[in-house]
Amino acid sequence: MGNLLNVLSNSSSGSSDVDLFLDFERSEPTDEERPTYGDVQEILKNCPTILSELGQYEGAGTEIRLAISSPTSEELQTQAWNAVCPRVAQLKQYHQFSNSLQTSFTSVIAELLKGDTAVREKLADFQSLSKQLAHILHFALTFDDLKMTNPAIQNDFSYYRRTQNKAKMLGTDAESTSLITAQEANVMSLFYANATPMMKTISDSMTQFVKEHTEIPLDRSTELLSTLSNICRIMIENPEYRQRFSSEDSTLFCLRVMVATIILYDFTNQNGAFSKKSQIDVRQSVRLLKDVQTNTPTCSAGVESLLNALRYTTRHLNDESTPKPIKQLLAT
Repeated sequence: MGNLLNVLSNSSSGSSDVDLFLDFERSEPTDEERPTYGDVQEILKNCPTILSELGQYEGAGTEIRLAISSPTSEELQTQAWNAVCPRVAQLKQYHQFSNSLQTSFTSVIAELLKGDTAVREKLADFQSLSKQLAHILHFALTFDDLKMTNPAIQNDFSYYRRTQNKAKMLGTDAESTSLITAQEANVMSLFYANATPMMKTISDSMTQFVKEHTEIPLDRSTELLSTLSNICRIMIENPEYRQRFSSEDSTLFCLRVMVATIILYDFTNQNGAFSKKSQIDVRQSVRLLKDVQTNTPTCSAGVESLLNALRYTTRHLNDESTPKPIKQLLAT
């Protein structure tokens, strides 16, 4: 399969009918892409392990409940602390990784937005960086879904903070034996308190990038998101394109990237993703999600989480300007 298999549309930039196949499975970096690609790949290679660990995360709920029910038992307090600490160390690693992911995201979009080449052509020419952008978004949305469906993560960290603060109030040297400082705990608390911490990190990165790079028109930044979103939708809608996927996993991968770009666009564009002025065909995107959910059983659970992401983590869905048909589609 070649890097760029087809570019058919001659529509205007960012148009919702852009027709292009990006080879997310097999693209290899060009010489121009290679420096950025290599740095980013060093970060992305950790993503599968993190998702696997998070998917298997089991909290210290039993130990915590016993410790709370018997506050005078030093043995139970120690058991709970020893059970929570390795889990908090794990959560600390994920938070640190979010900072690395933020840097990688900024590096990739900086390359894709650099110069005057049309965004669609840039995505086509820089297939491997486009793939890395897709993988960053896919990871962020998957991480957040796993975190949202596992309350033990927040419970473990909350118990850790309470115990750390209690020790500090009692005058013990808690910080010297703690995995994280009080300042780190405050930052991590804000991170994990967010329903979608990784997407929030990416969204903040996008906002900061736009503020710092005033030489790049805002429309060009949002066009990158809308174009990638529409490409992912069409790659699934078009039977010829979808047949080129080596496995059904690529379908869910493209759907996640499609939804992630809708969410980012909704936070970045002044009018949001759901308005009539949006360059993303959100209505058709939601219809596609529901169609895949109905007709592809292996993707059903994953699609429902994506629909929930659109329902609960976007900014403008409930605006008065959002067309009723879109609200009705997401309400059912």
